Amino acid sequence: MPAFKTLDTLPDIKGKRVLVRVDLNVPVKDGKVSDATRIERVAPTILELSRKGAKVILLAHFGRPKDGPSPDLSLALIVPAVEEILDHAVLFASDCIGAPAAAAVTKMNDGDILLLENTRFHKGEEKNGSEFTKALAANGDLYVNDAFSAAHRAHTSTEGLAQLLPAYAGRTMQAELEALERGLGNPARPVVAIVGGAKVSSKIDLLMNLVKKVDALVIGGGMANTFLAARGTNVGKSLCEHDLADTANQIMIEAATAGCAIILPEDGVVAREFKAGAANEIVDINAIPADGMVLDVGPKSVEAVKAWISRAETLVWNGPLGAFEIAPFDTATVAAARYAAERTKAGKLISVAGGGDTVAALNHAGVADEFTYVSTAGGAFLEWMEGKELPGVAILGKHK
Repeated sequence: MPAFKTLDTLPDIKGKRVLVRVDLNVPVKDGKVSDATRIERVAPTILELSRKGAKVILLAHFGRPKDGPSPDLSLALIVPAVEEILDHAVLFASDCIGAPAAAAVTKMNDGDILLLENTRFHKGEEKNGSEFTKALAANGDLYVNDAFSAAHRAHTSTEGLAQLLPAYAGRTMQAELEALERGLGNPARPVVAIVGGAKVSSKIDLLMNLVKKVDALVIGGGMANTFLAARGTNVGKSLCEHDLADTANQIMIEAATAGCAIILPEDGVVAREFKAGAANEIVDINAIPADGMVLDVGPKSVEAVKAWISRAETLVWNGPLGAFEIAPFDTATVAAARYAAERTKAGKLISVAGGGDTVAALNHAGVADEFTYVSTAGGAFLEWMEGKELPGVAILGKHK
């Protein structure tokens, strides 16, 4: 991971215009923010800069506008939630460049916080075009990126600005990068990864990268069925990508070559229908009924996962072990998550998790706050796990 400058290395910023890229792409229902987690994550950076007397100018995207400005995707909708969490007035400009932005910035006093309109209202944002980049940079003296969740995009507000202005990582970005370095960059060993979810097809690059970096890879969820089927196991009517048998076998060959143990379910919780409270039975993985669906891993498998967690110094987790959204098929995910949290609290495990379903599963288990670090970054977290360079991170290391 490239070295990067943090807020600890900032010069005196009193009176300076600081452009801060944050993630405010939060869910909105009936005109109100329904989950403010991402706003809460960036609050420390915003408030620290404000307390130091900077003119804090927030840059963010919201949704995927296709044809320019749209009232439904205006960041004006987010201002009340940001003000509530910061406990600080937040000014708003109706555009992120041009006269509206310039006028709003000119009126700012030291310590003020200004939110500029959705950067994606301009096509230059995603194209990372030079004219738009210059127009955005015109309102700043320094640039701080605190949006790891958008760091996998080489956009103007995530990468282009760092080429024109002195660039720093915000507190959330810093925490994320330090956690990821502890997870896979330079981890304490043994390292165990848990990867679950529905399909192998969406995580081929991830699995190929992990088998070269971890000591054991636990595969759960629907994707485990694809590996079991590739190995010759009859998985009945379970979710399975039979056409990816060769891919699954190649991943297992790569793992063997790298000395990575692949841990597949030994037993499963089988039902004939996918619904809450459906009649189910626990069967050996080699005895799945022809009309049955494996919707969770069984107790023997849970004990095996816990045994691997016990051996681990570092745990990286992406994806649930079963259909955790519906009881009783949440049992394995909850048990493994709580055990990992217990080991973490005891100081025996570094646990790093991320991905939308993973965060939801850990919240469901009541332990999201007990892991070493839980990333809300989604796509950026997945690309990091795949071993890909993230443009928004790489540029912070290049720009000194």
